[in-house]
Amino acid sequence: MNYSLMPQMTKNPDTYFTDGCGRCSLGGTPECKVHRWTGELRLLRQIILSSGLKEEAKWGVPCYTHKGKNILMLSAFKDFCFISFFKGSLLMDKDKILEKPGENSQSARLLKFTDTGRINEIEAHITAYIFEAIEIEKAGLKVKTKKRPEPVPDELTAFFDESPALKAAFEKLTPGRQRGYIIYFSQPKQSSTRVARIEKHIGNIMKGIGMHDHYKRN
Repeated sequence: MNYSLMPQMTKNPDTYFTDGCGRCSLGGTPECKVHRWTGELRLLRQIILSSGLKEEAKWGVPCYTHKGKNILMLSAFKDFCFISFFKGSLLMDKDKILEKPGENSQSARLLKFTDTGRINEIEAHITAYIFEAIEIEKAGLKVKTKKRPEPVPDELTAFFDESPALKAAFEKLTPGRQRGYIIYFSQPKQSSTRVARIEKHIGNIMKGIGMHDHYKRN
C-alpha cells in the first residue's frame, strides 16, 4: 500500500474549517462535510474559544484543551455538526440536551446542531456546559465504565486513547458489531498482528461498518 497517496489528517485547526479533517478524499472539496455547516461551526468555535480553552488539531478535528487535558472536540457529520465532551457523562445536563454518540457510549456526550438559530438560542447553556466540563477536569474526576463481556485488547485501548473519535465511532456500533471486532482483534497471539488487524479496519469502524457487513465501495 502506498501510504503517501492516502489522505492525511488535518494538523491545523484553521485548516479543518476550510478543508475538513483530511481522513477522506473529499477533504478540500465542496463536498466536504464542513461546508454544510460553515456558519454553525464558526459560531460554535467562537463560543468555545471565549471560554479560554486552547485550540489544537487532534485526530483531524479541532480539539480544545485545558492545561494539556482534552475537554471537548468540534466536528461535523453529514446530518449535523456537534460539540463532543470527552467526559460528558459526568455533566449534570440540567437542560437535557446532551446525547450519546451511540447506545453503548459510556463517556462522551454530544451537543448536536443543524442551524445557527438553535446555537444562539442556547448559547448561555453551551457556555455553562463548557465551564462545567473544565471544572470536572480540574477536579480530576474519572468516568466509571462497565466491563464488556469480552475484554478489549490492550492494543485497541491504546488506539482509543490516541483517538477519541475512533472510540466514539466504535461505541456507536451495535453491540454485535463491537463484539465481532473485539473477538477478531483479540485472536492473534502476537501484539503486532493485533495492531495490524486494528489498523486495517479503522476506516470501516469510522464509517459504522461491521466486520461482516456487505457494502459497496464508493
